[in-house]
Amino acid sequence: MGGETTFNRFLATVDRDGALEEAGAELELAFSRRRLLGLTAAGAGAVLLARAGVGRAAAAPSATDISILNYALVLEYLQASFYTEAERSGALSGKTAQAAQVVGATERAHVKAFLKLLGSKAVKRPSFDFQGVTEEQRAFLRTAVAFEDLAVAAYKGQAPKLRSDAVLAAAVGIHSVEARHAAWMRQLFGITPAVHAFDQPASRGQINQIVASTHFVVAHPNMKGTAKPQYTG
Repeated sequence: MGGETTFNRFLATVDRDGALEEAGAELELAFSRRRLLGLTAAGAGAVLLARAGVGRAAAAPSATDISILNYALVLEYLQASFYTEAERSGALSGKTAQAAQVVGATERAHVKAFLKLLGSKAVKRPSFDFQGVTEEQRAFLRTAVAFEDLAVAAYKGQAPKLRSDAVLAAAVGIHSVEARHAAWMRQLFGITPAVHAFDQPASRGQINQIVASTHFVVAHPNMKGTAKPQYTG
């Protein structure tokens, strides 16, 4: 089964209006313009930095690797903001609320690690408007499944292009965490965590198109709405 077929399945879970374009330009602009909680979050960042050579003598990442790292950083911004807003909304309960808290902590740790690794070369955080999907449990889980599947396929697609073995090791370390997140969210949503023997990677173009279809990446946060948070910028 092809990669696009696989993506269409989970794209349908998050694309509520069927659009495939608008936020793509904003995403590209963002690229160019720029009881796990404590230990797991801090540990994830520490492992990433250690394996990538931060804190010891190591060759600076190549331009190709920096581009890929920034691409991954934007996806991590998206995920971290999504889970952070879900926590702040207070709309989640039970195992879903617990999962959002744990996964959110690791996604924020990924962001911090990438920022430290990239330094001044890191792209700036885009603005996001999650359009209320963080304020209802089933909508949150549906979107979380799509985001986690998206991250797994994105890391898989870029890993062969990384030139630094140290950066590759760090990326693979995050990839396995994202895969666990995907399985967890699938289980909570009632989807079998793993059906196929092999997963397909996704190209940047595919990932950008899927992110664009959500309309979650915006030029400016939407300041209008209810008392509950409608955006994370």
